[in-house]
Amino acid sequence: MQLMLDYHIGAASIARSLASYVATIFELIPALKGNIPPWVGHGGQEFFGGTLSINILAPILLAVLTVILCLGVGESSAVNSFMTAAKVVIVIFVIIVGSFKVDVDNWSPFAPNGVKHIFTGATVVFFAYVGFDAVANSAEESKRPQRDLPIGILGSLLVCVVLYVGVCLVITGMVPYNLLGEDAPLSEAFTSKGLKYVSILISIGAVAGLTTTLLVGLYVQSRLYLGLGRDGLLPSIFAKVHPVRHTPIHSQIWVGIIAAVLGGLFNVHILSHILSVGSLTGYSVVAACVVTLRWKNNTGNRVSSKCISTWCEGVLCIFLVACCGFAAGVLYRFGTHFIFMIVAVVIAIMACAALCFRQAYSDPPGFSCPWVPIVPSVCIFFNIFLFAQLHYEAWIRFIILSIVSVGIYAFYGQYHANPRSDETIIYHMAPEEDRH
Repeated sequence: MQLMLDYHIGAASIARSLASYVATIFELIPALKGNIPPWVGHGGQEFFGGTLSINILAPILLAVLTVILCLGVGESSAVNSFMTAAKVVIVIFVIIVGSFKVDVDNWSPFAPNGVKHIFTGATVVFFAYVGFDAVANSAEESKRPQRDLPIGILGSLLVCVVLYVGVCLVITGMVPYNLLGEDAPLSEAFTSKGLKYVSILISIGAVAGLTTTLLVGLYVQSRLYLGLGRDGLLPSIFAKVHPVRHTPIHSQIWVGIIAAVLGGLFNVHILSHILSVGSLTGYSVVAACVVTLRWKNNTGNRVSSKCISTWCEGVLCIFLVACCGFAAGVLYRFGTHFIFMIVAVVIAIMACAALCFRQAYSDPPGFSCPWVPIVPSVCIFFNIFLFAQLHYEAWIRFIILSIVSVGIYAFYGQYHANPRSDETIIYHMAPEEDRH
């Protein structure tokens, strides 16, 4: 539920940004320049001190993309491929052109607010990397998942990291970081350098980029609801697949409605304070599952001491790594003496060593996570370390949603769960004859 709410808030936030860039493109028409009210596209019309913020263009865009996703994987893939190609070309063009306008003095000092604020910022922008798990969520629609998924995840991650770093270096080199605008910083940076035509291209590229991001986000959310519905953890209506389009249409519409309500009515800047909680905790849980699933079946029956089984010992070690990550993060956040952080790191290393030498691991066929349990343990430690840097509102949200999640499972999920269902639902693109 934590990760699902992150997707909902992220979709609403992206829809707001997309609406702003679409409004910017509309304002290229002389008759509309300066005449588009805030409640249509730019930001929103705020009420009650900014908590309520009306924007009608964001829900309209979400409705259009939801319809595209409901039509089928083939239709949405075509739109996504076109938009992705357009945005990558424009981003590369922006990096090349902007590099000629870079003033290296703007990079001094390179970290003006210190390393601590870099970690704080990392917790906020961490959500930018959420979409990579979308590849894993589309495993059932992949022809050769054992080969295609690792290439898709690692390849797209590498390309995006290079593009992210390139754009950040260019934009902060062109304009001092404290003078960058919040709504459309790239466009404003190039306009300030007299490159108006580039700012227009950026707006077009931003529309393409945000559209693909929103498509992927809405797509992944519907598949999460589909999986939970098939396992009985949510009502079965979320597991229904359209007989012709072969898409989880009920889940897709529900996801679109939630995102439209959040994007059309609420101030996403306030909601962004509680972003990344689900991503950080969700990825940590996945890393922990990688470790436990690699344990050989007989480890649960072996006894490592008089009081505790090997399986329980492993779970405790994973939990200890997470606790040390959180402790190190809190200690770093509040500026305590570094020796206490070293103690937390040492304890985490000892727990990781226990996982290495006290457990027996299997070697699954095909692609698998290397260096288990070292890589997952490092992942857990740093994810929880970043979690400790989040806004306090995010901690409150985590506690409340955890209680709600346990409540849903306690009163509904455990009585309807069917994880070993023999029914296998495969949702591929609609056959050619069914689409006419």
